[in-house]
Amino acid sequence: MTVSDRWLLPDGIEEILAPRARQAEMLRREMLDLFDCWGYELVIPPHLEFMESLTAGVGRDLELQTFKVTDQLTGRTMGLRADATPAVARIDAHTLTEKGPVRLCYAGTVFHTRSASLGATRSPIQLGAELYGHGGVESDIEIISLMLETLAAVGIESVNLDLGHVRIYRSLVEYAGLSEAQEQKLFDALQRKAACEVSELLAGWKICSGTAEMFKALTSLTGHVSVINDARALLKEAPEAVFKALDQLEVIAGKVAELYPSANLYLDMAELRGYNYHTGVVFAAYVSGQGQAIAKGGRYDGIGRVFGRGRPATGFSTDLKTLIKRKAVLDPEAGEERMMIFAPVNADPAAVQKLRRQGQRVVYQLPEQETDAAGTGCDRQLVCRDGEWVVE
Repeated sequence: MTVSDRWLLPDGIEEILAPRARQAEMLRREMLDLFDCWGYELVIPPHLEFMESLTAGVGRDLELQTFKVTDQLTGRTMGLRADATPAVARIDAHTLTEKGPVRLCYAGTVFHTRSASLGATRSPIQLGAELYGHGGVESDIEIISLMLETLAAVGIESVNLDLGHVRIYRSLVEYAGLSEAQEQKLFDALQRKAACEVSELLAGWKICSGTAEMFKALTSLTGHVSVINDARALLKEAPEAVFKALDQLEVIAGKVAELYPSANLYLDMAELRGYNYHTGVVFAAYVSGQGQAIAKGGRYDGIGRVFGRGRPATGFSTDLKTLIKRKAVLDPEAGEERMMIFAPVNADPAAVQKLRRQGQRVVYQLPEQETDAAGTGCDRQLVCRDGEWVVE
């Protein structure tokens, strides 16, 4: 490697410089203060854990996204966290062991072996909130509401909110008696809304016509809340668990629409985001001009079972870096650097200390410093007038 190459960073790994770094920290504090107002306690999970803990109960997808290293003390494989949820689930299940509902939040960097999309970061600053110990729709509504409040705090008032429920597909798979391989092939086709491929697969497996028609219906059961009634009619032969999921979706969608009328709700009966570990409602928020979800989450009951205590759980997460960019677009002035006060070498330390305690940013001129106040990024300076130090 030549000297000129040593400054290069890996693709998808970036540094945050001033003033963006300061903006990131200010926004992080603002978001955590918001979570605190809702009763969510801050936890700081470790960046590095044994692989068994990092990927327990969340499927192979997360394992593929995890950077792996060997622990020199034990010889065991460790990983850099790719998602905070497994660690937070471990904290709830094994460390806190509370009996009632527990609300936890976090904000920290996670690391991905591959970018989620072209040009996306591989080191997002994951900001999230999770509610453990309650399995009712009320906790799902609370988490979705907190997600929308989080987006509103950075100026994103109008969002497209996608809602789905993985129990619908799971229940139909169990009802049809599909093998694991068949389940995965059908899952891939449904994710792409490939109706013809779905029909071909079902015909090849000789699935009974009534069950096959219900699977086919999933590709078209999308749209406004009224699609729930369509689903009840087209899935009338489905097991009871499907109707329970539809009832939950109806309650959640109705309450969210009441609380956040500016949110554009879109329901999809074949929405299977996070299918490998989600167990109930799933949701994602989109904004115009951006193909990837700006925030997402869902229910993942029992995730703590591998740590000795499986409890109901629901939560959401977003990327603080993405929120900073959106905030800068919606409010350009918010990204401007707060200017500083320039104090000459001979400035009274007591005067400088007083200003700093008032929250002012003051920088001292250093001996033999060539740059003046403007060159140092200062818009004001401390000067002595009639024996008193004042800011001009």
